[in-house]
Order: sequence, then structure tokens, then C-alpha cells
Amino acid sequence: MQGKIAANERMREGELDSVLQAAATAFDFVYVHPIQNGNGRLHRCLIHHVLAERKFTPPGMVLPVSAVMLNRIDSHRDTLRASGPLMNFIEWRPTPERNVEVLNDTADLSRYFDCTEAAEFLYACVARTVDQDLPSEIEFLRRNEEAMRRIMNTVERPDRIAEDLVTFIRQNKGNLGRKRRENEFAKLTDDEVTFLEAIVREAFDGFAEG
Repeated sequence: MQGKIAANERMREGELDSVLQAAATAFDFVYVHPIQNGNGRLHRCLIHHVLAERKFTPPGMVLPVSAVMLNRIDSHRDTLRASGPLMNFIEWRPTPERNVEVLNDTADLSRYFDCTEAAEFLYACVARTVDQDLPSEIEFLRRNEEAMRRIMNTVERPDRIAEDLVTFIRQNKGNLGRKRRENEFAKLTDDEVTFLEAIVREAFDGFAEG
């Protein structure tokens, strides 16, 4: 692991392309699989860490590339299976803790691994995030804010209640469900509910998520 950390530092100091550095660092980590649980989560965390450290995005902004990776889970798994053929060269035995103990020196098997497939996959995920997901998220936030503003101008409710109204109406395809009307929003009149539903439908008209 010290070697992996040193390699990441050399790539950063050498100003290697930031996405390529993230791919090499994160996928190499998950191929080595150094801990019993959580390797996948740390693998995705490393991608975010490297991109943030290299200022791929503005400070304070998280590029939601891991969400795209999870949406492409089959392609992600195929990329991770690239290390499968190495198993023929690893001697191991199971442990009582349901883990494995490696019996031979395997450092050379991952020292110069081929990062091509991993880099192509990550570049595709980053492109999808920048070209589609971020613009879609920004448009959603704009429409959501507009709907909340109009709702609060119509009925005096705290921000949280207005946000709940927008969420529940959207989840129920433009209508506030009967149970919601009879419980959390029982004080609203039928005319108010009809008007609020129209506000949300108008705000999100033509918006396609994902």
C-alpha cells in the first residue's frame, strides 16, 4: 500500500491527467483488495478524492461520478473482473475468519497493471456526469426552487413543508395522495390542494429525470 500511495503522489507531482490518475489509483486499490470489507466504497471514494485534490472541479463541488458508476454496475463489474486471470498465479488458503491468506509473493502481479479498460470506463462515466447528469441536476434544482417559491407565496408554510409538498406531489405523478391530504396536509382546502398540484405540474412540465 505504501507503493500505491507513492505512485499516486508521483502521478500528481508529474501532473498526469487527473482522470487517468484517479483511474490508476482507485482501480489499482480495488484490484489489490487490501481490506476484508469496504474496498468498493473506498475505491469510489478515492476517485472523488483524486479529482478533488487535482481541482478537476471547483473547490467544494463534488462531481457525482460514483452515481454514474453505480448506474453502470454491469460495466463496472466487467472492468473489475480484469484482474480475474491473475488468480491462476496466486497461491492461497481460506482462514477460519472466512478470509484468505496469500502464500506467495504477488507484488509483481499488480505493480504494472494495464489501466486501459479502467481509464476508458472512468472517462465515459465522467463524460456522462458532465454532459448529462450535472445539467439535469441543475435544471431539477431550478424547477424545484421555483415550485417551492410559488407554493410559499400561495400558502404560509415553512420551507420544509413546501419541500415535502413538492416531493409528495411529484412522487404521485402530479397529485397529492389521499393519505397525505388526510394527515400532514389536512388543514389545506380542496381548492388549495388543486392549486398547489397545478404549480408543481407546471414547474416540472417537460422535465425528464435521469
